[in-house]
Amino acid sequence: MPTYRYAVVRPDGSDGEVFECFQRMSDPPLERHPETGGPVRRIPAVPNLPLAHGDAAEKSKLSNKNLERLGFTKYERAGDGVYERKAGTEGPRTISAD
Repeated sequence: MPTYRYAVVRPDGSDGEVFECFQRMSDPPLERHPETGGPVRRIPAVPNLPLAHGDAAEKSKLSNKNLERLGFTKYERAGDGVYERKAGTEGPRTISAD
């Protein structure tokens, strides 16, 4: 189950205490603090992506060779409004804004 972060909403509308809560993804967001009953709001969180940490093993999963092996097509910017296919065999070799 994912961990969600919530902030207690103060009377002036600003954020107060921050706490975490384990919930199913299908559960609705909490509206009240589980202990005090005060109003709360869910704090948006950035997903934890392994690539953000520079892990070389994770980066290799997105290599052109691996993407092509898995059947994906990857385009990279080659110039002003032009994208060139770097992995895969489906689709045009280049895509342009023209």
